[in-house]
Amino acid sequence: MLIVQKFGGSSVADARRIEHAAQIIAQAHSEGNGLVVVLSAQGDTTDELIEKAREINPAPSKRELDALLSVGEQISVSLMAMQLEKMHLPAVSLTGRQAGIETDDSYGEAWIERVSAGRIRAELEKNRIVIVAGFQGINKFDDTTTLGRGGSDTTAVAIAAALNADRCRIYTDVEGVFTADPRKVPKALRYETISYGDMLELAKLGSQVLHSRSVELAQRRGVVLEVLSSYVKSPGTRVGDFGGDAEVPAVTGITADRSAPDSAKVSIVGRDLSGPFGAGEVMLRALDEAGIDAQPLPAGEISFSALVPKGEADRAVRVIHKKLFEE
Repeated sequence: MLIVQKFGGSSVADARRIEHAAQIIAQAHSEGNGLVVVLSAQGDTTDELIEKAREINPAPSKRELDALLSVGEQISVSLMAMQLEKMHLPAVSLTGRQAGIETDDSYGEAWIERVSAGRIRAELEKNRIVIVAGFQGINKFDDTTTLGRGGSDTTAVAIAAALNADRCRIYTDVEGVFTADPRKVPKALRYETISYGDMLELAKLGSQVLHSRSVELAQRRGVVLEVLSSYVKSPGTRVGDFGGDAEVPAVTGITADRSAPDSAKVSIVGRDLSGPFGAGEVMLRALDEAGIDAQPLPAGEISFSALVPKGEADRAVRVIHKKLFEE
């Protein structure tokens, strides 16, 4: 099989975690699979690079900022290739440019237009593990561009589509897609499968498992995603269109978007959310009974949201989850 694996920044944050991720890569390689591995920058590297830029120029040009930020992923892939070499595994690291990731001209928020994957295929034919820098590409001016939030997820999906890969595995710090963030809600339930539509809505409303751009691209190109843990062996969650085999609950999940300064947007995603007996009304009653002030927002097609005080966001999610999933 040909497998694309993606590891996020927390999974390669230091030497110990790089070695752990390398063990996962090595296991897949030992099973005879062709492997393309996409990496994010280590830990908080991107934020640290932004701070370095602002020490020099509080308002740097987007072109130069992209040139700087792309360095983070290049460090990750080089270190991973070195780790695999130490394990006597054939590996080669590629920048976005070398991997043929071609984007539009939107510095900082570029879209991948195509993947010219000749170099990747050539390295795979040599039985090498190909380690690709996520989050970056080149535009028609031959300038480095970055893809914005979730860019490494999007890189992995684009490469999987270009290569017609058998698997696209996204490794994270949780064991799949849950009814709520399991780090905040201990009784959150893991899905075996979830539809592109539900996953896309959850991503847009604040779920941090996958970025919405990567889900949109996966849906458009028909790439089934597997969300797996970097740390715990688990079946994870498959994201795709599974027809009658998919779980279609009335409420799929609960998210909290904390991006506003004073309030958080708490949302539920699913069906049958509106009306006096819908899950939206149940959500509002649960918040009221818990003494959490909630301001309902206009309902979406498959979502219902309310604003709550930012400091109450985690408790609000737990209260709603208990009412909708635990009682």
